Amino acid sequence: MWIPLLSLTALPHVGGIFGGLITRKEVKSWYTTINKPSWRPPNAAFPIVWTTLYTGMGYGSYLVWKELGGFTQDSLVPLGLYGMQLALNWAWTPIFFGAHNIKLAMIEIVMLTGTVAATMVSWYPISRTATLLMVPYLAWLCLATSLNYCIWRDNPDPKKDD
Repeated sequence: MWIPLLSLTALPHVGGIFGGLITRKEVKSWYTTINKPSWRPPNAAFPIVWTTLYTGMGYGSYLVWKELGGFTQDSLVPLGLYGMQLALNWAWTPIFFGAHNIKLAMIEIVMLTGTVAATMVSWYPISRTATLLMVPYLAWLCLATSLNYCIWRDNPDPKKDD
């Protein structure tokens, strides 16, 4: 049981590592040029928070997987929603930091937050512990969504000439 435990717990970190490579470059260049709210967390907080959140959600997915007997018909919805939110999570960084598309990132993070909430609803009857492990993630996404919104609001797209 160690291999599934370690694999499922580590899986979210895969996208986090690739996202971190994009973010590391852009946070020192493009990100310094845009308007951000004064209440945003310091840049140094993000890798610490995301490492913690990825570990919690990964372990939660393991608990659901284990409770449902692996990848079974019963796990299709709860682990499918989890996979969808993970893909949305991994997509946000290339959209925001890579493409500098703040508006699309805003739309994407709203979809991500809704998918995380749906994942939690589907997990609750299976494992309350797994669901509780997702609570800090959902709370952080609410903060991140607010931050994304303020950045989008305060950095209008440059007008293009006709």
